[in-house]
Amino acid sequence: MSKRIEVNDLNVYYSKFLAVENVTLTIEPRTVTALIGPSGCGKSTFLRTLNRMHEVIPGAYVTGEVLIDGNNLYGPGVDPVLVRRQVGMVFQRPNPFPTMSIGDNVLAGVKLNNRRISKPDADALIEKSLQGANLWNEVKDRLDKPGSSLSGGQQQRLCIARAIAVQPDVILMDEPCSALDPISTLAIEDLIEEMKAEYTIVIVTHNMQQASRVSDRTGFFNIAGTGKPGKLIEYNDTTTIFSNPSVQATEDYVSGRFG
Repeated sequence: MSKRIEVNDLNVYYSKFLAVENVTLTIEPRTVTALIGPSGCGKSTFLRTLNRMHEVIPGAYVTGEVLIDGNNLYGPGVDPVLVRRQVGMVFQRPNPFPTMSIGDNVLAGVKLNNRRISKPDADALIEKSLQGANLWNEVKDRLDKPGSSLSGGQQQRLCIARAIAVQPDVILMDEPCSALDPISTLAIEDLIEEMKAEYTIVIVTHNMQQASRVSDRTGFFNIAGTGKPGKLIEYNDTTTIFSNPSVQATEDYVSGRFG
């Protein structure tokens, strides 16, 4: 569980358009890294390169390297499906499968990976994953009810349970609280703090307070103008980014002067 991520000279293209330019950074195991910056600066695009999700868009490709414990995700013959099993993702809006029960939602990724699993093992995995997402006590008596019957915050934690059921090493979160109320947001933030004991977590957020609360390190992305590529401007310990950044644009952003 939990791996180091090294990104070297990464450029992200959509056909001829350069969306993200020349990102180099290292993310340590069992840490939370926040990616911040104004809309359209490439944060989510970069996040999706860490499990090759951006490739679902035709014409998307990268140059450079993304290494997880020294293994290049973009090396010859690497299967993107296996990459996504190792690097799970939680999206901006909770997306449980509406026709599936709560229990079947947890197992969806496991079954998608063609893993045959016995009923006792499935029951144990459902319980373990829901406990890992801090949801078990709320749903243990209604596992056969639709995932869509849960509140928004519960649905997002169900999606986290689904992500961890396949036993990834890394979990990516793309604005996981943007559609949630403050109480649900706090529950997700508490969960992130607990989960970093086992996983390497990378989160995109527009909420500066959230970035300062949950992350160990923060990367600030920015863009020079419309049609220009997003760039990683500064990457450092979160306390440094928010209290003593080395780049003026970072200070302007975190203090609310733009963005």
